[in-house]
Amino acid sequence: MNKTTLVCAGAAAALLAGCGTEKNRACRGSCGGGAEVKLITIDPGHFHAALVQKRMYPGVSHKVHVYAPAGDDLKMHMARVESFNTRTDYPTAWESVVYAGDAYLDKAIKDKAGNVVVLAGNNARKTEYILKCVEAGFNVLADKPMAVTPKDFEMLKKAFEVAAKNGVTLYDIMTERYEITSMLQKELSRYPKVYGEQEPGTPDDPAVTKESAHHFSKLVAGKPLQRPAWYYDTRQQGEAIVDVNTHLVDLVQWETFPDVTLAPADVKVVKARVWPTAVTLEQFKKSTGVGMWPEYLKQDLDDKGVLQCKANGEFTFALKGVYAKVSVLWNFEAPEGAGDTHFSLMRGTRASLIIEQGAAENYKPVLYVEPRRGTGVKKEEIEAALKEAMAEINKKWPGIGFEAHETGFRINIPASYAVGHEAHFGQVTEKYLGFLRNRDMPAWEVPNMLVKYHTLMEAYRLSR
Repeated sequence: MNKTTLVCAGAAAALLAGCGTEKNRACRGSCGGGAEVKLITIDPGHFHAALVQKRMYPGVSHKVHVYAPAGDDLKMHMARVESFNTRTDYPTAWESVVYAGDAYLDKAIKDKAGNVVVLAGNNARKTEYILKCVEAGFNVLADKPMAVTPKDFEMLKKAFEVAAKNGVTLYDIMTERYEITSMLQKELSRYPKVYGEQEPGTPDDPAVTKESAHHFSKLVAGKPLQRPAWYYDTRQQGEAIVDVNTHLVDLVQWETFPDVTLAPADVKVVKARVWPTAVTLEQFKKSTGVGMWPEYLKQDLDDKGVLQCKANGEFTFALKGVYAKVSVLWNFEAPEGAGDTHFSLMRGTRASLIIEQGAAENYKPVLYVEPRRGTGVKKEEIEAALKEAMAEINKKWPGIGFEAHETGFRINIPASYAVGHEAHFGQVTEKYLGFLRNRDMPAWEVPNMLVKYHTLMEAYRLSR
């Protein structure tokens, strides 16, 4: 029995044929007394849509309805899901019911084949999808960014209002909250004997810094990632200011003001800029499989025929008086043995909490605690405070420890906690499913999502 049911004909059937055989059903479950969750995926142009299905979830139907235009985006999505179904270790058991056609959005809304819509794809229409889905009474789990222009943001604000009115839950996939070094950085900042108080910083010397380096060409689920051609068009994917920076602004809010409900008035963006990454036609072909520039990218070519992709962006902003700087850099390909990297600094009055992910760390994130120089705080005092903090931290994360380092202390984290970026999608989805089951999403989540996108849009305007 084939695991993919086609609700379409002709080219789409040929495109999706051969998507696997009936296999393991061990991961099916019921929703602990609640309604079964039934997933719908709409226009899955980004590999993040498939990563939501890299594992199974209790209480979630194994049958997923997919609605999309026929084409390579759909084909790649189905291949990724099928690779999870057919892997040797812990194979999934998803069955896909696919509608491929131009009327995919209207068809999805009319069919009402599920109750949770997953959105991860071309961002040009994502906010429209979100609004129409919540208007139709669907819960929505959306990949970032949920808005890429100020006009989209106005639509997003309406979507949150409609979601509240209709009693459905709209949420974005903030995977970086589940990276163990980020969780511990946040945790240690709450121990005054270690961290002290939060420094406010200045526009030229922010007290919180987040930097993220990404690569167009990389491996996902152990295989070379094929990007859609439109990914290089920032009018469709979104500029760096509003794309990956979504994660970084979220981390600033979540770590610096945990459990605090924020408001747009708490934000002041003071600097913003964007700059391009040069991509040759040869690199573009390697990444996408497309051997010529699409018409929509030709306006971004320089006089040598090299694409100038507005992939990089940074800005500095004040959040409740604390200055933070967020930066996103895109290169085409990482050095051998390296990958996407993250740098994070939180500066307190007693110590700085720093995440490094460079060559010295073997390109794995490592958290350091460095006593602040010139403050009179002694290394032995921080060591004693860390011992005290670890006694509490180990109740939640057994096995976490620390050791002396040349600039302070290195936090030692068992490998079992470093599950990797791809696994974080399952963790976010599990958290979201808990919100749906228990109706216990924190009161600050929705206001802070809106403040996050408000901040991004202010930076977008200033960068111009």
